[in-house]
Amino acid sequence: MNYEFTIIVPVYNEEDNLERVEKEFKKYFEIAAKPAKVLFVNDGSKDKSQELIEAICQRSNHFTYISFVENRGLSAAIKAGFDHVDTPLLGYIDSDLQTTPEDFNELLKHIEHYDLVTGVRANRKDSFVKNMSSTIANGIRRTFTHDGMDDTGCPLKVIKSDYAKRIPMFNGLHRFLPAMILLQEGKIVQIPVRHFPRIAGTAKFGFWNRLIGPLQDCFAYLWMKKKYINYSIAKKG
Repeated sequence: MNYEFTIIVPVYNEEDNLERVEKEFKKYFEIAAKPAKVLFVNDGSKDKSQELIEAICQRSNHFTYISFVENRGLSAAIKAGFDHVDTPLLGYIDSDLQTTPEDFNELLKHIEHYDLVTGVRANRKDSFVKNMSSTIANGIRRTFTHDGMDDTGCPLKVIKSDYAKRIPMFNGLHRFLPAMILLQEGKIVQIPVRHFPRIAGTAKFGFWNRLIGPLQDCFAYLWMKKKYINYSIAKKG
């Protein structure tokens, strides 16, 4: 079928969640606002995630995958997804399903007029420490980037693929996707989405790497902003 929307699902040791991911996406495909498929990016999982991913892909052509030789981190997984997408629109969601694929339809309502639509987790179902560290980290990022986004860490986004493919990624840049679209003079907007408790698997980020990592990455972003090359073609001959 003629897919218009590829949803990138990074996976690192999520064997307890993948069957639920398959079930939720099969439900979503029935109501998707645009013909959609899933691209799993296995970030060097050491559990049975790859075995489960391959079984899911064998059961349905709506699922595809790429698998890393070794663990390279979330930013690398997202970058690999950007590189391999072949549809005009792409999305991103975490495999822990603390957000739901159904809310992609809410984001897709706005993508015609924007180049990135990101979710804002309403009524977050995380611990006090996790919520507080994320609030502080988002405040730090806003101070550096002036992107106006309240929740850049929300794992539910829709981006026009040509913008995503022009993002020069580095480790930690998954936290700066709205700011990187602004560097391309693109338009961004945030839309409230639902949030759910993690019911299986373990979180991959702790208190300190939610705070220290983003602060370090802010300085890398400022360097990139100063050096970033952006141009538009006026004529070709």
